[in-house]
Amino acid sequence: MAGATQETATARLARLLTMVPWLVNRQGIDVQQAADDLGVSVEQLEADLQLLFLCGYGQMPDELIEADWEGGKVFVGNADTIARPLRLGVDEAVTLMVGLRTLREVPGLDERDAVDRALAKLEDAAGAAAAPASRVRADVDDGTSAELLARARQAVTDRRRVHLRYLVPARDEATERDVDPMRVVGDEGRWYLEGWCHRAEDTRLFRMDRVEELTVLDVDGTPPPGARERDLSDGTFRPGADDLVVTLRLLPGATWVADYYVVETSQDVPAADGGGVVVRIRTADTAWLRRLVWRMGGRAVVLDPPEVVAEVAEGAAAALAGYPATEG
Repeated sequence: MAGATQETATARLARLLTMVPWLVNRQGIDVQQAADDLGVSVEQLEADLQLLFLCGYGQMPDELIEADWEGGKVFVGNADTIARPLRLGVDEAVTLMVGLRTLREVPGLDERDAVDRALAKLEDAAGAAAAPASRVRADVDDGTSAELLARARQAVTDRRRVHLRYLVPARDEATERDVDPMRVVGDEGRWYLEGWCHRAEDTRLFRMDRVEELTVLDVDGTPPPGARERDLSDGTFRPGADDLVVTLRLLPGATWVADYYVVETSQDVPAADGGGVVVRIRTADTAWLRRLVWRMGGRAVVLDPPEVVAEVAEGAAAALAGYPATEG
């Protein structure tokens, strides 16, 4: 909004959480006086007040915060829920403590001191009720080493090009490529290095748990002017318009495939029908998929399209022909 101070979403949220109860207890305060006391401009205060119309404990009109400042005086209503001191139940406090302890383990977290302070206050307030939180642990490790992440982040900071040895599951091979790193980002429980790939001559997103080697080069790694970071609001997978859609039946024992590879859809199969899942995978190269199905030893079956069904059957028959026939 015009005139509003540019800042992070976290900083603005912190100010709003402080501002609401402050204004509730100062109904009718002059707009300029409120802005001065809160340390913001009048334009920023008005932008915050306009945002409050979208905030509340629900979605109905009577569940949203009301703000009025058109007469030069600020009035805030329907905000008692936010204005009251926060009181957590035991389950809520334990959940929050588990979440904070999990957050502490995220590699490269810059705000660890703030997390530690918040956790200490919660544990002190909860007392003996905090004991269950110490017995619960959430694992957010995707297999990427902290040292590898640190090197990637340093390369981004120093604008240094990196050389990657990168595993491409679609072709079941490791590739060598030089990358001008743009950022290290986490999404859906995984770490990614995004940068300008000189091999593809385009921006690419590399899963850090598939990086076998990362060497920081003594070469300027500034991406070209046209390089743009990808919008990850809809996830990291970007299927190509010409990619083939393959339908797989994964029997019990092979359902891990749906977790490891990106699937377009997944549908459970009832236990009465043998269990497992049916998934749809979009891919530009079926070679890796055929090898995967063969390795599954019958626990993965291609249902569609017919040409891939035939390719898998022919490859399996050719493999079996290499073994001597046995009686019986």
